[in-house]
Amino acid sequence: MLAPLASAQEKEKKPGNPIDPGWYADPEGIVFGNEYWVFPTYSAPYDQQTHFDAFSSPDLKKWTKHEKIFDTGDIKWAKRAMWAPSIIEKGGKYYLFFAANDIQNDQQEGGIGVAVANKPQGPYKDLLGKPLIDKFHNGAQPIDGFVFHDDDGSYYFIYGGWRHCNITKLKDDFTGFIPFEGGETFKEITPKGYVEGPFVFKKDGKYYFMWSEGGWTGPDYKVAYAISDSLIGPHERIGVVLQQDPAVGTGAGHHSVIHNKKDDSWYIVYHRHPLGDKDGNHRVTCVDKLEFDEKGLIKPVKMTFEGVAASPLK
Repeated sequence: MLAPLASAQEKEKKPGNPIDPGWYADPEGIVFGNEYWVFPTYSAPYDQQTHFDAFSSPDLKKWTKHEKIFDTGDIKWAKRAMWAPSIIEKGGKYYLFFAANDIQNDQQEGGIGVAVANKPQGPYKDLLGKPLIDKFHNGAQPIDGFVFHDDDGSYYFIYGGWRHCNITKLKDDFTGFIPFEGGETFKEITPKGYVEGPFVFKKDGKYYFMWSEGGWTGPDYKVAYAISDSLIGPHERIGVVLQQDPAVGTGAGHHSVIHNKKDDSWYIVYHRHPLGDKDGNHRVTCVDKLEFDEKGLIKPVKMTFEGVAASPLK
């Protein structure tokens, strides 16, 4: 009689981080309806990064894996190094932005593309038949994109590697860009210390601009942030909020943030390297609490093996 009870207790105590034992990185978390979704990079050598999986959950505890929602077979110009997806819903369709091919100059084929589907889990198809951004503007490698929907209805795209970050305004159909008032299409907004992985959320009328610093394969990868009255900035670096913990994991970074409006709870979705692992590609996706102090500053994130308590959306 005791065996089933013990088994149930062991199951209940099962750690919540990582959300899946597979190698996943650069996760973007988002809420669609009554479900949380996480869209990560499949973490592997570049020539093996040829598809995306996704994960959904009603409560941040029970996760369902959706395999190969999009791969290089669905897009003629992408060959390898598919990573850092960002997704947005508009008009009942789901638009998945992603980087591919890890281009090193303007002559190589690749950059940031966009795919579209009728459901978060796909199937996705290439929206343009070519990259959305295929050139280096202001020194920014076209990788690590994030699509942001502002309160006025405008959509912006923030992206960039190689220590440069750009912002551009998207057309309503996501097929191109709208120049800013001064005529500039790609505006550089790089904060001090920026390396890659930008993410923005808005809280109490303020823009929280976040990014990753350090090298993604090493232990010192981390997340810093700024708070501004404007999406354009200036974004003055406040400090680091997520970094390695010798007792939990190293190389914690390239994150996103999820907000459960029902109970005003906030969560950070990020990747980290398991303790003692020497393979730079061995990254796992985790979820922990994101909390603020009385001034609205982000408290340092405490990484855990337990993950977060169940937080249903309905």
